[in-house]
Amino acid sequence: MTTSFASSEFLNPVNTQTWANGRHVVRCLKIIQETRDVRTYCFSMQQPVLFFFKPGQFVTLELEINGEQVMRSYTIASAPSIPYSFSITVKRVPGGAVSNWLHDNLQEGDVIAVHGPVGQFNCIDHPAEKVLFLSGGVGITPVMSMARWFFNTNSEVDMVFAHSARTPSDIIYRAELDYMSTRIDNFKLHLICERSETGQIWGGYRGYLTQEMLQLIAPDFLDREIFCCGPTPYMRAVRQLLQAAGYDFSHYHEESFGATPASDIAVAEEHAAEAQEREEEAVENAHWVTFQDSGKSVQVADGTTLYEAAASADLNIPKACGMGICGTCRVRVLDGQTTMDHNGGISEEEIAEGYVLSCCTAVKGSVEVEY
Repeated sequence: MTTSFASSEFLNPVNTQTWANGRHVVRCLKIIQETRDVRTYCFSMQQPVLFFFKPGQFVTLELEINGEQVMRSYTIASAPSIPYSFSITVKRVPGGAVSNWLHDNLQEGDVIAVHGPVGQFNCIDHPAEKVLFLSGGVGITPVMSMARWFFNTNSEVDMVFAHSARTPSDIIYRAELDYMSTRIDNFKLHLICERSETGQIWGGYRGYLTQEMLQLIAPDFLDREIFCCGPTPYMRAVRQLLQAAGYDFSHYHEESFGATPASDIAVAEEHAAEAQEREEEAVENAHWVTFQDSGKSVQVADGTTLYEAAASADLNIPKACGMGICGTCRVRVLDGQTTMDHNGGISEEEIAEGYVLSCCTAVKGSVEVEY
């Protein structure tokens, strides 16, 4: 029997657990149609759990699509100030295997697994008295989580929120944003639309974000901590206009949505070439990697990642980002020498317990892994 939010049993603090990074089975409680092609999915657990996280962090969904396991990361759109559930907001995109599957298949009452929460893009680790939120399209989700957190906790942080959308009907969370802007004087809202459709009345900014427009929106933007998220072209344009204005990028933070930038593809190709060179190194530079639970061992070149070693042994360690961000590929090293170069997807406590992220952990000697 599912425990109701309204029951005293659910709210009993003795029974309440706190969310921690790992794999969790959650139930979809509600689906909200935000715009014509954007939906919000709200999740909770049967047992009482306080979903604490840093606003801006994300989870990785573990799904089975056409008989194959698929992992995909989505920012948590809700705020930890409303802690008994969390939500993600997903836009249907042409050719988007996971986003389209969610829109077409996930129903209220369905159960799925999620991994997390993780992520370095958040407003807790970068405190500031004045912030500027810049977002485009569905990239609004992490900065909305931050704004909701500041709003719900009656924070005195001076917020300027500038969001870009294709048309007025594509503005996600528009009613809530309008509500927030009318309730407190430290939240200034600015909406930008590329165009308006026939029959739509639009009195806000029109076109694309420019330096002149930014100067009107936030005249003191050079003095603000900036959190930016959106499609790759949007964030590239933001970085260019900030650079032209002489902004101090030590106060700039971003999370990317959309296609992988060409520079990242080049880096990935370079890493692949390096991996090939490692495979061709002399035998004396090779090490044995043993996967204890699976009973498999493989000999790999020095510097090979644990994920690559597992693949060589016909083992599939689940992963999503491949860059040490999402934490999905976490495994435990029981013995041996490794080096890890992660990007925030694992905590110091987990590292102390022997856990590593296999996608960014290199073999430096014979290694035994609990997998």
